[in-house]
Amino acid sequence: MPKIQDKFKELKSKNEKALISYIMTGFPNEHTTLSIVRGLVNGGTDIIELGFPFSDPIADGPVIQNASTVSLNKGAKIEKFFRIVKKIRKETDIPLVLMTYTNILYAHGYTKFMSRVKNAGIDGLILPDMSIEESKNYLKSAKKNNLDTIFLVSPNTNNDRLKKIAKVSTGFLYMVAVFGTTGVQTKIHKYTIDSIKNAKKLIGDKLPIGIGFGISTPNDVKKYASVGVDAVIVGSANLKIIENTPTAKLQKRITEYTKRLKRSTRV
Repeated sequence: MPKIQDKFKELKSKNEKALISYIMTGFPNEHTTLSIVRGLVNGGTDIIELGFPFSDPIADGPVIQNASTVSLNKGAKIEKFFRIVKKIRKETDIPLVLMTYTNILYAHGYTKFMSRVKNAGIDGLILPDMSIEESKNYLKSAKKNNLDTIFLVSPNTNNDRLKKIAKVSTGFLYMVAVFGTTGVQTKIHKYTIDSIKNAKKLIGDKLPIGIGFGISTPNDVKKYASVGVDAVIVGSANLKIIENTPTAKLQKRITEYTKRLKRSTRV
């Protein structure tokens, strides 16, 4: 069974939702990325999303854009990314998802890139700018390399399109909680709750649904868990901690924060 699918099955048997933690590789630097991953693993996160920076990150808010810029300025290269993933794989078997943009794959060639990604230890991909209409070669290469393809939907995705996107998604379906880009929000909107319930009704148990964008507190996690999502995705809040914490204290602080979030996934 694929690693991500296996993780959701395990969590369901324990009445837990998945905590998915996003970080930007190479932010604030390559060495510290490994400490952050250790903090996440020690804190009990279930899946780690590893961002690879792109110069025009359309789905990302200012916090992730800043992390992307820092990583690029520090010389982020795909070879470095593979090196980091291989180091992570030596320490943990946790499911790993690469989040980046389509042009990165296109420039290297889908089949070649995905083969290298799989060999490094990645289990799935999230490409916010990949449309299902343009996804034929992407899906073919992913299937060939046993990689999950995690697509995004938003609260205003109509039912027909949502079903089409869910049909080509594997691993889980990524639901965007808010209109706009990523970031630390202060409110959970009724339209988000309604869209989660609608998606669960349409998809049923065929595919787990993860909710992301604007989740930062244990209360956020608890609220979303109570309305039926299978996973909560936390990104910008992790990066804010990384921005504002001295390196020597970072791993411990990430662990403590992740533990608080994880406790709220137990329903």
